[in-house]
Amino acid sequence: MPKSAKTGQPAKTGQPEALATFAASARNKGKKPASVGLKATADTAAKPAAPAKKQDAATRVLQEGVTGKDRKADKAIDSLPDRTKPARKR
Repeated sequence: MPKSAKTGQPAKTGQPEALATFAASARNKGKKPASVGLKATADTAAKPAAPAKKQDAATRVLQEGVTGKDRKADKAIDSLPDRTKPARKR
């Protein structure tokens, strides 16, 4: 069960994060796996990220699209948690 980033306690189960669902579908020949339902799992739960970092990355992406100039959007995006990688079994 996913854990809350703030308390470390089990989180209330919400919906799976969209990018995690899309990534799971891509790895499953374009079909949503049966294991990805309407409730988030440890693999599909939202991953915490600082709002300021997310806003900075989004701003840089939009600025690059509008101006065509390098605003280091890739570096800003890479600093955010990857929502498309499957969780590693440990």
